[in-house]
Amino acid sequence: MSHRAKYTPGPAAGARIHKEAEKWTLVLVRDLRHPPAKVWEAITDPEHLREWAPFDSDRNLGAVGTAKLTTVGAPTPFVAETQVKRAEAPKLLEYSWGGSDMRWELEPLGGSGTRLTLWHNIHRGFISMGAAGWHICFDVLDGLLSGEPLGRIVGPEAMKFDGWQRLNVEYAKQFGVEPPGLPSTPRT
Repeated sequence: MSHRAKYTPGPAAGARIHKEAEKWTLVLVRDLRHPPAKVWEAITDPEHLREWAPFDSDRNLGAVGTAKLTTVGAPTPFVAETQVKRAEAPKLLEYSWGGSDMRWELEPLGGSGTRLTLWHNIHRGFISMGAAGWHICFDVLDGLLSGEPLGRIVGPEAMKFDGWQRLNVEYAKQFGVEPPGLPSTPRT
């Protein structure tokens, strides 16, 4: 049985919302059992990104400058030019994707682990969907780093995945927002 066939995401955890006026930021924290240098490679190297991230990059994101990010699973090809604003290996990476600012922070964690924190500005209406999507991406990333690759689960494919629907609802409850894409039931 493949790793993917056995995969079920755990409960919604490790996410919070940071709100300034009308600007919403999704903050996701995941502790990984791998050293920062290994995690850095996974979040910057195009070959690694292709295994877990919701986009492909035309170059390594570990250096400041222009890159093209192609959203995976979009109904029509969506390529966005981005500027990598900060790249301080293996600690801090900042760029934008689809008009949203993203900040990746890597902190050494006891022994040889890493605490990965992603700050992602996202429209309030999609914040629970974003949390559910990144939750699954981080599970896939962890499997990749552990030598048990699940294969990328993103975009429409992720949304068809049983665990994604559950996570979307769980995160919406945690954040106090309506889960998007699900009909609301009238209260009687």
